[in-house]
Amino acid sequence: MMLRHSVSFAALGAALAFAAPAMAQQAAADDHVSKPDAADATPADGDILVTGTRILRPNIASAAPITTVTAQDIRAQSPTNIEEVLNRLPQIAPDSQQNYQDSDGRQRIKLRSLGFERTLVLIDGKRLGTQNGEDAGIIPVSLIDRVDVLTGGASSVYGSDAVAGVVNFVLKPDFKGIRIDGNYNFYNHQNRANIVTQQAQASSFPTNTGMVNDGGRADVTLTAGTSLFDDKLKVSGFVNYKHQDLVPYDARSTSACQLVQTGTDGPLSCSLSSYSVSGYISPRSGANNGTAYVNNPDGTRSFVPYGAGAGNAANPYDGYSYQRAFTRVNAGGFATLKLSPAAEIYGSGIWFRDKSTNRFPTRVFAAANYGSDPYQVNCNNPFLSASQASAICGAAAGTATLAPLDVRYRFNVPYLTDTYVNSAIRATGGVRGKIGDAWTYDVGGVYARNQQDYMPASLPQFANVNRSLNVVNVNGTPTCASVVDGTDKNCVPFDAFKAGNSNQALVNYLYSGLAAEKQTTVGILYDVLANVTGDLGKYGIKSPFADQGLAFAAGVEYREDRQFSTANAAFRADNGGSDADLRQHVWEGNIELQAPLVQHKPFIEELQVNAGGRLSKYSSNPDKFTTWKLEGLYAPVRDIVFRASFNKAQRAPTVVEAYQASNISYSRQGGSQNDFCAPVPRQIADPANPGKTITTTAPLASKEVCRATGLSDSLYGSATLLCPNDQCTVRSGGFTAAPETAYTQTYGIILKPRFVKGLVFSVDRYRIKINNSLGYNDDSYYTDGCLRSNGDPFFCSGIVRAANGTLYAAAGTNPTSGFIRAGTTNYYFSIARGWDFQSQYALGLGKVGRMDLSFNGSLTTFAGGQDSPLQPERNCAGYYGNGCGQLLPKWSHGLRATYVTPDDGFNASFNWRYVGSLTSANNSGDPAIGGTPDRVQKTFGYIAPVSYFDLALTFNIAKRYSLRLIANNLLDKAPPILANSYNISLARNNTIPARYDSLGRNLAVGFTANF
Repeated sequence: MMLRHSVSFAALGAALAFAAPAMAQQAAADDHVSKPDAADATPADGDILVTGTRILRPNIASAAPITTVTAQDIRAQSPTNIEEVLNRLPQIAPDSQQNYQDSDGRQRIKLRSLGFERTLVLIDGKRLGTQNGEDAGIIPVSLIDRVDVLTGGASSVYGSDAVAGVVNFVLKPDFKGIRIDGNYNFYNHQNRANIVTQQAQASSFPTNTGMVNDGGRADVTLTAGTSLFDDKLKVSGFVNYKHQDLVPYDARSTSACQLVQTGTDGPLSCSLSSYSVSGYISPRSGANNGTAYVNNPDGTRSFVPYGAGAGNAANPYDGYSYQRAFTRVNAGGFATLKLSPAAEIYGSGIWFRDKSTNRFPTRVFAAANYGSDPYQVNCNNPFLSASQASAICGAAAGTATLAPLDVRYRFNVPYLTDTYVNSAIRATGGVRGKIGDAWTYDVGGVYARNQQDYMPASLPQFANVNRSLNVVNVNGTPTCASVVDGTDKNCVPFDAFKAGNSNQALVNYLYSGLAAEKQTTVGILYDVLANVTGDLGKYGIKSPFADQGLAFAAGVEYREDRQFSTANAAFRADNGGSDADLRQHVWEGNIELQAPLVQHKPFIEELQVNAGGRLSKYSSNPDKFTTWKLEGLYAPVRDIVFRASFNKAQRAPTVVEAYQASNISYSRQGGSQNDFCAPVPRQIADPANPGKTITTTAPLASKEVCRATGLSDSLYGSATLLCPNDQCTVRSGGFTAAPETAYTQTYGIILKPRFVKGLVFSVDRYRIKINNSLGYNDDSYYTDGCLRSNGDPFFCSGIVRAANGTLYAAAGTNPTSGFIRAGTTNYYFSIARGWDFQSQYALGLGKVGRMDLSFNGSLTTFAGGQDSPLQPERNCAGYYGNGCGQLLPKWSHGLRATYVTPDDGFNASFNWRYVGSLTSANNSGDPAIGGTPDRVQKTFGYIAPVSYFDLALTFNIAKRYSLRLIANNLLDKAPPILANSYNISLARNNTIPARYDSLGRNLAVGFTANF
């Protein structure tokens, strides 16, 4: 297959002639800097296993860039979650599962912002678990020796899903003794007035200013290990407990309300909700039919118009979780039994359970949530004042007549919660060894099971709400009519006509009789693999110009992925859907070759070629897949090292992607857009009066665009095209998801000048292009694409009209026409390009100590893709909005300086994290991402670069005890503020919490005690 987007094979050969190796450097457990190219482990015979290859041999070199985070780096951060460690690496798309409401709590890793499905996560060189069920929360932070991040693709070594690269967590081996690790950290933040607080105060919402100390997080680990029988048997184990306190949105001035802006430069306001603590009432008959009222916030039984104002409209997100409350328990054990140099039995097991919650106000929901029937209230209800009864019932006020109305009420009682319980077990085992001087083998496997139990908050029962509104006077006591007539003796009267209801007994009744909703999703991985490595140089098979000979690794693997989900009847009643049991398996075989061609010769210190290939056969696809790599290493002298790596991978869809593509389901979508060929009222600029707007009912799309969707000109603008309730039919699925094909290139140079002892610097260029990229696209992908492209058939073909031109059909009829497509499919190209820069410098200070410096920076030059053959490439590097969800600044870096005393008794580590600027795609000047002159924003169009500074002080006492004092975001920098943040970051807290330190300064104290 031609490398259409990259280099020719002639150029490939030329690159290999001028490529060079970076000598791998072993990362010790207490290293103070990140290593540009670190090894995985150093077995007893001096062989080294490097992430990215399975070949074992001394002095092995890495042809692909590897970034390593050491245990010392991790301790200097005092992290509670793995994602906090990885968020600081420019190569990884930041995530913040504990900082936004829609999260399910699982921690997933996304290299190059290409998705977790394309990032392979390993523990000690073996898979963490199934891709869809993966949760890196199982990895105990305190036991990590280091984290190796290999970017640029490793599919031929580990599997076709390593398209973007590999993240390998190396745990501390062979622990002896007893160790206790503990950390406690919290946020210490100065809330300052800002544009959000101004809008919140204008909406009469309370605001929080001044100093706050909150969000406490505790983490303690007990580790124990020993060796027996002359170190032949080694066993160790650990138990870890973590707890994190809630931080609600209203605890920060920057999230006092959700800031919204209409248009590109419209007025600012706060999101408002009719679910007010004062209570929203709207009659559904008579003269006031449809009028929106709230109970007077002053407590009198009178109605005032619904709208902004104290106690009137509510802040819907004030109590949402900015930092979710969670608890986690983690435990595990490791064992090795060395029978002989040729046979070592190994095994491990890790288990965890994580519980986190999302908060929601306790409410009575609008009747429309249950169907078309309104609630009913009796017109002689004792809670109604005369004026309220007249407004709702008219002439029937004071009678037993039942009047229809809508009620929405937020109670002053504890919040309801969505609860997520994530649990997993991962077990490994096998036998490995070394046979003679030339051969090693490893036969083993992984079993991993991840389970998520999702228990959402339910709606109160419609019947109970209705009964609680039908209240009569019994001897001066308001009593449910259903209690009087005996149909429901448990009914509690609902006073919906006065502000500030905090009746917990009423809430308990409204929600009584509901079965707890629960959905369970389980992902299971069975992975069996056998690998053998050989150093054929021991048999004299080598180049006459090299000291080392040909080396190779070969392996076979069987892997089965399964995911099944079930839900109880209560969950299905509220949320729909159906149970599923998905699975696929794959047989794979791989081989790697490492061929040193010239070593230690004039002008050629090292010249080496590496190659690898993998053949995969997935049960879900009739064809076999091939992946390969070709690498070159060249060092003219020891000080200068060049390298190049080329990878090709074909990735099959995961079991979930395959199901999402093929399974057909129907829903109603469209909102105010409706059918863009229908006459929907909208505001447009008045051509006769600049600065003014007029209302038009002309279709949003042109006649030519509508014709491209299959609509006849005679129906253009016809009201018959209007979808019922503005909701057109969306059909998800019905596709065949084909494998995607990825090509990855990296070119690099490493400098290790002898005249600057201790300095290593590397720079690497990466280019990734994914053909027939797999991904999920909702209905707007097709409608917006069809509009934006002026009728491109690639997009417009996703709008499938019925014979009468409509885009709706009766639910459950499984129509073959009359819908907008959605779902997982192949959608052309995904592209990632950029440069990585890494450096380390160990500076000896003589009797004063030493200074260790490390630098890791990334320049992203392209992040995006091409949606169709007729569309231009969409480059989202440095932009946000308009579908640019990568949120990747063009430049970001981390620079850490660590001073260590001569006796290692004290060290001080200072870290500078730099996040480059981000610009609204509207202001990009690139029409491909919506940067047209009419869309330029004057407000919220730019996020300035941000620098964060961290300080960690470590005191080592008698080589047995360690005390750490840490300040992350030392200067307490507040996050940048964005209007409409949910459309940008899926967070309603007016920022991008995954990218920025959104909760302020974090102070930590940690200790380690060894016994």
